[in-house]
Amino acid sequence: MRSEADEDYVEYVSARLPALKRLAYLLCGDDHRADDLVQESVTKLYARWHHARKATSLDAYVRSIVIRTHIDNGRRPWSRVRLFSQPPDHGVAESSGPEDRAVLRAALATLPAGQRAVLVLRFLCDLPVSEVSELLNCSPGTVKSQTSHGLANVRQALNRLGYPMAAMGSLQNG
Repeated sequence: MRSEADEDYVEYVSARLPALKRLAYLLCGDDHRADDLVQESVTKLYARWHHARKATSLDAYVRSIVIRTHIDNGRRPWSRVRLFSQPPDHGVAESSGPEDRAVLRAALATLPAGQRAVLVLRFLCDLPVSEVSELLNCSPGTVKSQTSHGLANVRQALNRLGYPMAAMGSLQNG
């Protein structure tokens, strides 16, 4: 028989799974790696559930676990092993601007995990600097500088890929 804490955990994770998967996908750009990232994160959450339930903002606490897990995984040697020189083309048509999204994903994939996390949280998840700094456990100044460096690196990647600056979509100075 499940305890009340276990039932709360299952209810919370079941409700938040789509949002966690979206965040993980935005961070890593791959469906399978996103699934792995979510699985590892919810496992960590379960181990810390008694502590997590007391958090002021449980969603922010869980997002922090996903982001830190992603950054930690990026530091591991196996994360640098690539079986293909380019990600496979899934041939999935998106509703609007699929070329722009594919270009943006390719440019984001060239960034270090920390810069990618900052750009995803700031521009794709639309979080303010203060919340991003809390999630990443760094100062607002670090978030701002990582945003600036990340945007510059995305611009350079787009230029290397031969795409105009218009492909940046929502990633603009700000």
